[in-house]
Amino acid sequence: MPIEENNRVRKKVSIIGAGQTGASTAQRIAQHGYSDVVLTDVVEGLAEGKALDLQESAPIVGFDARVTGVTTSPDGAGYEPTANSYLVIITSGVPRKPGMSRDDLLAINQKVITTVVQSVVRHSPNCVLVMLTNPVDAMTQLAYRVSGFPSNRVVGQAGILDTARYKTFLALELGVAFQDIDAYVLGGHGDTMVPLPDHTTVGGRKLTALLSPDRIDQIIERTRRGGEEIVKYLKTGSAFYAPSAALAEMADAVLLDQKRVLPCCAYLEGQYGINGLYVGVPVKLGAGGVEEIIEFALSTDELGALRRSADAVRGLIDAMKL
Repeated sequence: MPIEENNRVRKKVSIIGAGQTGASTAQRIAQHGYSDVVLTDVVEGLAEGKALDLQESAPIVGFDARVTGVTTSPDGAGYEPTANSYLVIITSGVPRKPGMSRDDLLAINQKVITTVVQSVVRHSPNCVLVMLTNPVDAMTQLAYRVSGFPSNRVVGQAGILDTARYKTFLALELGVAFQDIDAYVLGGHGDTMVPLPDHTTVGGRKLTALLSPDRIDQIIERTRRGGEEIVKYLKTGSAFYAPSAALAEMADAVLLDQKRVLPCCAYLEGQYGINGLYVGVPVKLGAGGVEEIIEFALSTDELGALRRSADAVRGLIDAMKL
């Protein structure tokens, strides 16, 4: 909801989880200056400290958004400062450790997300909810069920990050500017993601005319293992710069009603032959959340890969007994 202060109206964004990704997302959004930010965490003092540090950068960077930190309880208490948020971004949960798959996180994060979503909904019943917690496709479906929100107001961040990794590796391979690559990655966030090389262009030229099938396959495989590659390097953490940039892009689309076409984890009701499931697909993202599911004309192989990815997500949903 908008906040009026000094005759100016700003919308409130709450970010649940003040770890690396949550704090980086708070920084990116606050520096845009058009939203106040509430940062929360269950670790006492963590959100308050990071919020104050970020607020003290305002005179240097030149933004005047208000940044607030608050400690919440694992049982869901303490969410009052988040009340009437227009947008709530959930990054909380247990991060991956070396050797741990996203699916390993399922049982632990199911409990965390259930409590968090219940608390968020109690205080911000009209918000748009953006999920990051892994495994994100399953956690977004869980948030949808727990919140009781219409599906357009619950969306997951996955495809933007996967697409950014895909574009990065292609740009480095071809020696071109990152922004000259047009590409999408669909499907679940993980090993079953579905890059679309036949729909990828580089400065208007088809990717398939620039790289051999074998080299494209190698880049796709690196994209699928992108998060795992970073976890192996960091050893005690996971990616946060690129994920926070993806979340900030989604926040811009919602808060500024940009009507951006972005690959997001959205609820399908028959599109692509998939029903009743959150899967990564292109959507039009605006003030109302997911305003339209965009259906690409996929090849038989691409459509088959997307449906197999959906089946993997459905397996997680079944495991959670949703």
